[in-house]
Amino acid sequence: MPDMLILETEDRMEKAVEAIAGEFSQIQTGRASLSLLDNVTVEYYGARNPINRIATVTTPEARLIVIQPWDKSTIKDIEKAIAQSDLGLNPNSDGAVIRIPIPELTTERRQELVKLVGKIAEDGRVSIRNIRRDANGSLKTMEKAKGISEDDRRAYEEDVQDLTNSYVGQIEELTKLKGNELLEI
Repeated sequence: MPDMLILETEDRMEKAVEAIAGEFSQIQTGRASLSLLDNVTVEYYGARNPINRIATVTTPEARLIVIQPWDKSTIKDIEKAIAQSDLGLNPNSDGAVIRIPIPELTTERRQELVKLVGKIAEDGRVSIRNIRRDANGSLKTMEKAKGISEDDRRAYEEDVQDLTNSYVGQIEELTKLKGNELLEI
């Protein structure tokens, strides 16, 4: 039973780190990235769809995203969705494709984004610590129910702490990489 708890805890921590990495990938770094448009959805045949489901999205240059809709009638809707998103991008259309130039980031904007990365990372660390707290609480409950001994509980808590340290370290590494990417000119 405690072994299953450790596996479940590790799985939850892994998902938390993946979520942080996903949030980091959506932060604009001054370079074209397909993940910038992941949260932008377009109304198409009565349903909200991500852009990559209704168009081909490519990055032919380091600072340009090109969207080629499969149905040309959606071009205006895609442009509108991108313009209304909080990405600060200005799409340009020639009737067949949409080009989105990625603007150069100012020093102030880069520093704001580094602070945002730090906040996201802190939220991730808090999430990992909450998972640790839940696991340790479950271990104490098992001990009270005479499912495991006090020595076993302490050993399992050490395992949980090792997992916590490992996953917090992964978040720190991701934060460092993203911060360096943002500050790179």
